[in-house]
Amino acid sequence: AADLPSPSRGPRPAMTSIGDLPEDVLVELLSLLPARELLRTCRLVCSQWRYVVDLNTLWKRKCQRDGFYRQSYDRSISDWKVFYMLCHMKKNLLKNPRAEENFQHWTIDANEGDKWKIEDLPGAHGSHMSDPRVQKYFVTSYGPCFKSQIITLDKEGYWNQLMDEIRPEITVKDWYAARFDCGCRYELTVRLLSKDWICLQEFHPEPVVIEQWSDAQWREISHTFQNYPAGVRHIWFQHGGQDTQYWAGWYGVRVTNSSITIGP
Repeated sequence: AADLPSPSRGPRPAMTSIGDLPEDVLVELLSLLPARELLRTCRLVCSQWRYVVDLNTLWKRKCQRDGFYRQSYDRSISDWKVFYMLCHMKKNLLKNPRAEENFQHWTIDANEGDKWKIEDLPGAHGSHMSDPRVQKYFVTSYGPCFKSQIITLDKEGYWNQLMDEIRPEITVKDWYAARFDCGCRYELTVRLLSKDWICLQEFHPEPVVIEQWSDAQWREISHTFQNYPAGVRHIWFQHGGQDTQYWAGWYGVRVTNSSITIGP
């Protein structure tokens, strides 16, 4: 009988590993992972993974996946990793801005007259806000009432190199209103502070005076810090005021829904 061919005993082809995948496929797979894992774990696996994790295309893909991407951004964004991180971290850095936790997280700097108080919207001779999430506000009295918060940026995830080199925009917003039957005065001060608490830039507009018999509508004040000096480590926010007729009780300016956000 003819001899049958013997089966090959050579080595089998090695199984394909994830490292053998084309770059675009690897980008797609790694873009599924959380940013923290990419930077702290995946980037350390090997030189190829470090190269892929540092690619702009990977972070642009993550922006697309998480809803941060707009086609109009293509020409204006040079570093998609930083853009992604800023979008991912974006939140209101002020705590208890809507008086839902009494005065927790706020420092009372001035508390004259009948002192600060918290009331429910719309309040006497007041009006509702367009945002249904806002149910309460802080209200001042006939003497000066001011309260503040200090934000330490590295505790919120904004590292020093980011603040010094990228200098992302810092946007401040506040809402204030008067009672219909009493005039009031409103003030806002926001300072960007260094590590040693030196003021590097300040937003302190002229006080707003609302006359008696106003429409009692809620108004927003907004400011965006751009191109500020390097070295910003803290943000100090203070607002408040009083009534202008010196009536006993809580007839002064009302404030709520304050915010500080850092974003691209």
